[in-house]
Amino acid sequence: MIETIERKAPEIVTFGCRLNTYESGVMKAHASAAGLENAIVFNTCAVTNAAVRQARQAIRKAHRENPDARIIVTGCAAQVNPGEFAAMPEVSLVLGNEEKMKAESWAPHANERVRVNDIMSVTETAGHLVQGFEGRTRAFVQVQNGCDHRCTFCIIPYGRGKSRSVPAGEVVAQIRALVESGYREIVLTGVDITSYGADLPGTPSLGNLARRILKLVPDLERLRLSSIDSVEADDELMRLIAEEERLMPHLHLSLQSGDDMILKRMKRRHLRADSIRFCEEVRRLRPDIVFGADFIAGFPTETDEMFENTLRLVDECGLTWLHVFPFSPRPGTPAARMPQLDGGLVKTRAERLRLKSAECLRLHLDAGLGLTQPVLVENGMLGRTHQFTPVRMLGARIAPGTILDVRLASHDGASFEGLRAA
Repeated sequence: MIETIERKAPEIVTFGCRLNTYESGVMKAHASAAGLENAIVFNTCAVTNAAVRQARQAIRKAHRENPDARIIVTGCAAQVNPGEFAAMPEVSLVLGNEEKMKAESWAPHANERVRVNDIMSVTETAGHLVQGFEGRTRAFVQVQNGCDHRCTFCIIPYGRGKSRSVPAGEVVAQIRALVESGYREIVLTGVDITSYGADLPGTPSLGNLARRILKLVPDLERLRLSSIDSVEADDELMRLIAEEERLMPHLHLSLQSGDDMILKRMKRRHLRADSIRFCEEVRRLRPDIVFGADFIAGFPTETDEMFENTLRLVDECGLTWLHVFPFSPRPGTPAARMPQLDGGLVKTRAERLRLKSAECLRLHLDAGLGLTQPVLVENGMLGRTHQFTPVRMLGARIAPGTILDVRLASHDGASFEGLRAA
C-alpha cells in the first residue's frame, strides 16, 4: 500500500492596498507552481508604522502556531527595510517587491535569506494573469506600479519605485480572459493610476486606457477605478465618466487634508478649492456619483483651525466614505522631521474623522432607502451596488456573480438590506 502524503499549499497573508491583494494572487500561483509547501507568506504594507508593527506581530504569532512552517516576508515594508525582517528569527526569506512577482523567486534557493534589489532601477511593469480570485465576481487588474511624486509623509515610492505602466494591450488581454472566465466586474488598480501612460509610447492616459477596455471588451459589464489623484484626472476620463454607464459611479480620491497650508507641507499637488471644484464637476457630469477619500489626521503642525478645514471639506465635497489614517511618522520622510503633534491629539482627530465618516455613510444610506439599484452578488448573501455600497441580501441565497435589481429596504448604518425586485 502506498502512503499518500498530503501537501500543504502556501498560505498568503495580505496587508494593505488592493494592489497587494492582486499581487498576492500572482504570488500564490507562482509559489504553488514552484511546489512550495508548508509556507506562510506575508505580503506587507509600509504606509504607517502601525501597519509594519501589525505585520511583525502576525509573523510572530504565525510562527508560534506553526513552528514547522517556512515564513517568507515580502511587500513594501520588506522592500523599504529588509534587514528588520531578516533579523527576526521566525523569518526564513525576505523578498523585494520586484522579486515577489517573478516565478523564479519561488524556487528553492539554498542559504539565501534576503533577495531585495534596488526598486528604483526597475523601469517596467508586466501584466500578470490571475485566475484565482474567489467567487469569480470581481477581479483586480494592475495597470500601473510605483510613484514619481514625493509627498512628505509617504514612504511608498521607496517601496514601489518609479511610476511604470502596463501596456494597454496586455491590460485588455488580461481583462478579456477574466471576463471569458465569468468575472462581471474589473477594478483597475495601481499605486498612482492617474499617472498611467506617461512612460509608454504616445503617453496614453488613464481615460484612454479605460475607453479602450470598454470598447475592446464589450462583454465587460462593470469597470471600476481604485484610488485616483483628482488633480491628474484627464479630459478623456471626465468624458468617460459622463458617457459610459459601465464605468461605475464611484471614485475614491486621495485628498489627505482640507487645509491649504497642510497640503503644501504635505507637498500635494492640489488645494482645497481644487478638490471641491473636481467633485462639483464630476457630480454635474454624473449625478449618481459617490465619492470616498483618504485623509491623514494629525499631520505635523496641524492646528485646530486647520483640522476644522478638513472636516468642512468632507461636506463641501459631498463625500460618503472616509479612509482615515492617524499620522504616523515614517523614518526617512520629510514629515518625520517636522514638529509632531501629541499622540493623543492625533488619535482624537482621527476618531472625529471616523465619526464624520459614519455620519456621511448614514446619510447616503438614508437617501437610498426604497430605491431599486443593480447589485452584483458576491457570496450569495452579500453584494455591492454600482456605487459600491454593501447590500445584505434577504431571502433565498443567490448565485455569486449574479447582477440583479434589488430594492433597498433598510440599513444598519453600515450596509443596506435588500430584497430582489419583482
